[in-house]
Amino acid sequence: MVSRSNSYRLVPVLAWLVAMGAPLAAQAPAPTAPLRLSFADAVRLASGEVPVVTLASLRTTEADARVRQARAALLPSASVGGFWLNRTFNSRSIGISFPGFPELIGPFNNYDARVSATQALFDWSSVRRVRAAGAQADGSRAERGVTVEASVLTAAVAYVQAVRAQAVVGARRADSAIAAELVGLAEAQRAAGVSPTIDVTRAQAQLARAQGLLLVAKNQLDRGRIDVTLTDSLAPSLGAADVSVRRDSAVSAALANRPDLRAEQARAAAARQTGSAIRAERLPRIEVAGDYGVNGPTAPHAIATRDLTLQVSVPILDGFRREARLDEQDAVVRESQVREADLRRQIAAEVDAALLDLGSAAAQQLVAREELRLAESELSQARERFKAGVAGNIDVITAQVGLVRARDTEIDARFAAAAARISLARAAGVARTLH
Repeated sequence: MVSRSNSYRLVPVLAWLVAMGAPLAAQAPAPTAPLRLSFADAVRLASGEVPVVTLASLRTTEADARVRQARAALLPSASVGGFWLNRTFNSRSIGISFPGFPELIGPFNNYDARVSATQALFDWSSVRRVRAAGAQADGSRAERGVTVEASVLTAAVAYVQAVRAQAVVGARRADSAIAAELVGLAEAQRAAGVSPTIDVTRAQAQLARAQGLLLVAKNQLDRGRIDVTLTDSLAPSLGAADVSVRRDSAVSAALANRPDLRAEQARAAAARQTGSAIRAERLPRIEVAGDYGVNGPTAPHAIATRDLTLQVSVPILDGFRREARLDEQDAVVRESQVREADLRRQIAAEVDAALLDLGSAAAQQLVAREELRLAESELSQARERFKAGVAGNIDVITAQVGLVRARDTEIDARFAAAAARISLARAAGVARTLH
């Protein structure tokens, strides 16, 4: 969860999301009207239309291309070529030395046109390398999921922070309205001769304080400098996601959905497949190759020729490089297993923390709503006593301060609940389902 000290640092993210979401402009009633952005819109834009996610998608495309490159070793290859040769050579250089035999032979022509093809019949190492490339591609897709989850989390928290800022502005406006009303009441009581001037002074001081807090709240909201209308508020449904609030179900869902865990598992699988490919290098490789074409001293007199080759190669010794590569891949697998075990514990801890925050936020909301109800009742009673002339407005001012504090507490409780729901979705690996 983002701390309150960072409460407004993420608000500019919303402006950037709106800039990326050109289709939202169609919702605006007029060119000068602010764009409307819902929480679901922010999540949707963050999950697919931001540069960081686009880059992750491109890396996935690159990984898929590497799978096709690895598979090429198992597929046929063919080529077409041709040449014209005109040459002379020294017969003695090749051991021909007879009396009367010419020393210089040539020049003569040779025309050749040929189609060549090769096909691996058995290459288990290449098969394993294709599987390793596929595991790496799976890891790349999981890494894209990690990027999407992080992008959605940033946008969701930014939206909730901005909505909280709007709620604070609304509360400060209500405080200012009450303070102005109390100033009028104090002046009326003074005019009626039932209240001293200090009551008016106190009420005016409280009005100035409320107006100052309103200016601060507006400034914090406007610091993002965005022309966006947020269509959602700090309602109980804000930040909901498709995740159970039962601990066992939430942990199970997290272990199944977390893309960072899938990425780690894919890295281990790729390392194991790479190790298998290295071991398979000890096996024979069988390949068939052939070519067909025509050649001769002149093009009209060229005749058809061909050759067909079945080749078997068995590696014996490569300076023990293969064993060193195997040791490297085995170490990579063990390293990945350690990270996976640690990540599983971390995921369970994050789910537990999010559920605790959610339960605490629910309790805070109950207490905050009751505190707000009592603060409103206290202010109402203090105002009636002041009107009746049985008490000064110091009680009214005290009650008003308590109401300000109660409103802030209630807003913070609703914000904490929304942030806890977002944290739970992130811990369960389903932040992209936030709505």
